[in-house]
Amino acid sequence: MAAGSASHILLTLAPLVLLLVLPQIQAQAPAPAGPVNLTGILDKNGQFTTFIKLLISTQVANQIQSQINSSSEGMTVFAPTDNAFNNLEKGLLNNLDNQKQVQLVLYHVTSKFYRQSDLLLVSNPVRTLASGQDVWGLNFTGQGNQVNVSSGVVETPINNVLRQNFPLAVYQVDKVLLPEELSAAKSPSAAPAPEGKKSTEGSNKKVPAASEPAPADDNTGAGARLNAGLGFVAGLALLCMGVLS
Repeated sequence: MAAGSASHILLTLAPLVLLLVLPQIQAQAPAPAGPVNLTGILDKNGQFTTFIKLLISTQVANQIQSQINSSSEGMTVFAPTDNAFNNLEKGLLNNLDNQKQVQLVLYHVTSKFYRQSDLLLVSNPVRTLASGQDVWGLNFTGQGNQVNVSSGVVETPINNVLRQNFPLAVYQVDKVLLPEELSAAKSPSAAPAPEGKKSTEGSNKKVPAASEPAPADDNTGAGARLNAGLGFVAGLALLCMGVLS
């Protein structure tokens, strides 16, 4: 009889206990993770203003955002700092058309999530989102906690981990990873000087006129006349002497 009464009491109190305990259990449970926001992560860490502007202006941010939250492989982003862009050759970035700017941004993203330690175990080159029929890849080297990333044109260490939780890893790099395919882009330079005209010295050189006979020297003519006069006087003197004798 007593046991039956106790069971009845427990059954009566059980719903009340659940009502008291359940809210506390729910409060302690972690809230479901929201969608990952790449530009928000970069903005929060600062010094990535130029990269954020490129992500937005090329609409690559939307593409990456969609893939991050739907991909089963995750993604990895190598984010150049503002100083990295400032150290580019003057005018190089502005000299890239929109398509090349898109390729440059996509070259900093892989379609797979990599922890920093994983990057030392990958098979180089690692394809980036810029890859099509041609592989626009990155190469990773290093040892221990030091990982270097190379585009074949520039090489830089991965200096800071901004995020390393699936589905997105974001790493800071202090150089823009300029691929070989875009490294030839130069800032507009002054137009080359026009090609010099071919020498026309041989055909247009003025041929000096034939030398004209030099005019008679006045002194020479005067001397001749003087000699003629003296000869006449001498002849006249001889004639007079003959007559007198």
